[in-house]
Amino acid sequence: MDVVIDDTPAPSLETEDGESLLLATYAQRAYLEYALSVVKGRALPDVCDGQKPVQRRILYAMSRMGLGYSGPQGSTAAKPVKCARVVGDVLGKFHPHGDSAAYDALVRMAQDFHQRYPLIDGQGNFGSRDGDGAAAMRYTEARLSKIATLLLSEVDEGTVDYIGNYDGSTEEPRLLPARLPFVLLNGASGIAVGMATEIPSHNLREVAQACTALLRDPTLTDEALLHLVPGPDFPGGGQLISPREDILRTYQAGRGSLLCRARWLIEPLARNQWQLVVTELPPGVSAQRVLEEIEERSNPKVKVGKKGLSPEQLHLKAAMLSAIDEVRDESGKEASVRLVIEPKGSKVDQDELVRMLLAHTSLECTVPINLTVVGRDGKPTVKPLRTLLEEWIAFRQETVTRRTRHRLDRVEHRIHILEGRALVLLHIDEVIALIRESDEPKSALIARFGLSDTQAEDILEIRLRQLARLEAIAIEKELGELRSQREALGDILGNSKTLQRLLIREIEADAKTFGDERRTRIQAEQRVVAEVKVLEEPVTVIVSRKGWVRAQKGWARDRSAGMPAPEYTFKAGDALYATFECRSTDSLLVFGSNGRVYTVAVSSLPGGRGDGQPITSLIDLEPNTEATHFFAGAADALLLLAGSGGYGFLVRVEDMLSRFKAGKAFLTVHEGEYLCKPSVVDGGALSGGSPAAPTVACVSTGGRVLAFPVTDLKAMPNGGRGLVLMELGVGEALAGAAAFTHSVRVDGITRSGQARSETLDQRSLKLAMGVRGRKGKRASFGFVPNAVVRVG
Repeated sequence: MDVVIDDTPAPSLETEDGESLLLATYAQRAYLEYALSVVKGRALPDVCDGQKPVQRRILYAMSRMGLGYSGPQGSTAAKPVKCARVVGDVLGKFHPHGDSAAYDALVRMAQDFHQRYPLIDGQGNFGSRDGDGAAAMRYTEARLSKIATLLLSEVDEGTVDYIGNYDGSTEEPRLLPARLPFVLLNGASGIAVGMATEIPSHNLREVAQACTALLRDPTLTDEALLHLVPGPDFPGGGQLISPREDILRTYQAGRGSLLCRARWLIEPLARNQWQLVVTELPPGVSAQRVLEEIEERSNPKVKVGKKGLSPEQLHLKAAMLSAIDEVRDESGKEASVRLVIEPKGSKVDQDELVRMLLAHTSLECTVPINLTVVGRDGKPTVKPLRTLLEEWIAFRQETVTRRTRHRLDRVEHRIHILEGRALVLLHIDEVIALIRESDEPKSALIARFGLSDTQAEDILEIRLRQLARLEAIAIEKELGELRSQREALGDILGNSKTLQRLLIREIEADAKTFGDERRTRIQAEQRVVAEVKVLEEPVTVIVSRKGWVRAQKGWARDRSAGMPAPEYTFKAGDALYATFECRSTDSLLVFGSNGRVYTVAVSSLPGGRGDGQPITSLIDLEPNTEATHFFAGAADALLLLAGSGGYGFLVRVEDMLSRFKAGKAFLTVHEGEYLCKPSVVDGGALSGGSPAAPTVACVSTGGRVLAFPVTDLKAMPNGGRGLVLMELGVGEALAGAAAFTHSVRVDGITRSGQARSETLDQRSLKLAMGVRGRKGKRASFGFVPNAVVRVG
């Protein structure tokens, strides 16, 4: 067949500057530009003022519309205006996007259940914590809140740079001169391209104390910083139950997750009755959501692909219905959150009810933390708490320096003007005559008195009544005050210690004005784990070779009577893998070919009638993975795990348990290797280094046997590959390893494909005793071994 070579050149584009680019290169550049635009222009807040661009534009536009506080120390509040007017001004001047983007951002800044310190004072329906949306912008009104002055009061004092708006018709500030680190006060949430941010809100007083402490001592330790900022302070309160170590680790890394739970109280009623009242919820959780979760647990639905409710659903339903009589939401104006839960009766255990609700509803949940912001260098990165504070402090130092320089320029300009007026007042008659007689009075004044152009212009525009004798006294008084101000401002610019004291004084003053008490309680508690009480009874777990499992009440045989085990039926082509006599409170372990170990509660297994249920419906096996071996038993049982590569170790069952259907990675299985059948080590644990089954027997596929004391192995609670059990020859593999006291059975396949087995007694195994890791003794089995099972 002829080979045709396509010599068609790759598609290319020509840029505006005449550069020719491959289409792939152009697409890559365009996507990167788009991603950067989303990251910096929409989704992530800036570390300096804590605002996203749309929020910054809304605040600045409202400030220019006169919707803030004015008067001495912001004592006078502006009259609110329709939100539609604000949105129109924002879109027309600064934010060329849809009106919903601007209005949604405005609404969020006015919601006290989303922002710890709302920057907008809204009037009308601005939504609720239950997910209800705000009314249309034509119905609602808004103005800036008083705390917004901390962002906007210095915007016209040369503190920040201005950039052109989208069409160049006006200017907008690149940043707002935040007097406090709002990136921590109100937090932020956003999803960009390839990154996201989830910054929780914090208490203003605590953050201010941390800033002043870092200003006084930049070498402050992380532990001392955590003492000042012990954790987030959510708008809705709640309780942070994560240990202090977890909070510190999260702040140091800049990402992690913390545990938060609701707060409640017990209200006594008449005739010894009581009710549980939830008064505070974790962030992002609504009363409506909790009500729906309780309803789902009390009246569960059959899962997709299932014929009926699972045992866990039935147990939980019974527990809910036996404990809860009624649930209602009494939230309103008097109480923003009031979720009332009435028990079935006064005898219901209060602690049990609370634990059940925390375990099965969002009354206890995980709060993600991701401190991703746009830094002072313009790069979006994850920053630890210390770095966030340090970068804001550096920004504030620069802001105050620029403000001081701006004020100094104004003071010097005013001093220059007043010095010209004072000079003129000394020769007032001559000045009047000169102005009256001269054709160019400005030039004449400059030539006669040595005034500057600015001073001469001011003299010509001044009113005659300002040249009175009393005005001269006022000028001298003002000059004295201005010269004192100039000296103080110069000291700030020239002395870093003075600048530091000023920063601390201003931060402390703002904290005193706007600070409040912490809402979120911080007290470490144990996480409530969802538990369903199971009646402890003897159970026999039956597992087929193809992975069908079932549980039968009682043990398969009466040991005291010496009765044989019953025969079990299976699907065509299937057979028995093993039976495990255990308790209903134990766990079934499933060992995957990929080295993962999966956990299934014995109490959740289907009944003994029928063929059971495939194990794949109870766990989440990865693609191209098979369930190779099984074990059911108590948590303190000790197992010997070995791989065909000749390595193995001891491990307790409890070390392999997992709450997730996807299991946990535990065994290291190299390519071409497989896991041998697990073996129980009697005694359940290593006791004084000498368990009841003191010997391990290893058999290779080449027919060699090695026995050694089990004490030569070590327990590995975190899993891995283990120690070398037996030295293997070329083309050889480990058929199996088992701990024994009296004898083991070696199973295998003959050359004709028939199953065979042979029992090695204690005398035969004693001849194979050696040192762990050696080749062992050759035995004549007459078949190829593939498994080793302990007999006694």
